[in-house]
Amino acid sequence: MDQETYLNERLDDQLTWFDKNSQWNQKWFKHLQVAQLVSAALIPFVSGFMDAGLVIKIVVGLLGVIVASITGIITLYKFHDNWVAYRSTCEALRVEKILFLTKSAPYNKDEPFTLLVERVEAILLRENANWQDYIKTNTK
Repeated sequence: MDQETYLNERLDDQLTWFDKNSQWNQKWFKHLQVAQLVSAALIPFVSGFMDAGLVIKIVVGLLGVIVASITGIITLYKFHDNWVAYRSTCEALRVEKILFLTKSAPYNKDEPFTLLVERVEAILLRENANWQDYIKTNTK
């Protein structure tokens, strides 16, 4: 694979994937956190109207179910962990690309393209190993 093909089809593709998935996980984490916070904050407020009847009791119960469900969803899907891990990998890849394109250290020596491939693939291999560890730990 030549340099241009690697940069376009491998590195840029991975940068796009990690960037997009980091943003997606960040969005869901923040939306769910806001929904959880608002639901939890409404429970004591709505509880003040318990004398109003059965509907208020049902609303309080549903708000509790929503808080518990959102907590479970956030825990299960690890939106925050994924957001941080994907952003970290994306930024590490971006730094390597910028250093390579500007011929900055360590790419200011012989065989800079080979070094880029080695370093980028090491970053991707680490991410893959982290993902495999997560799967092994959380699917038993």
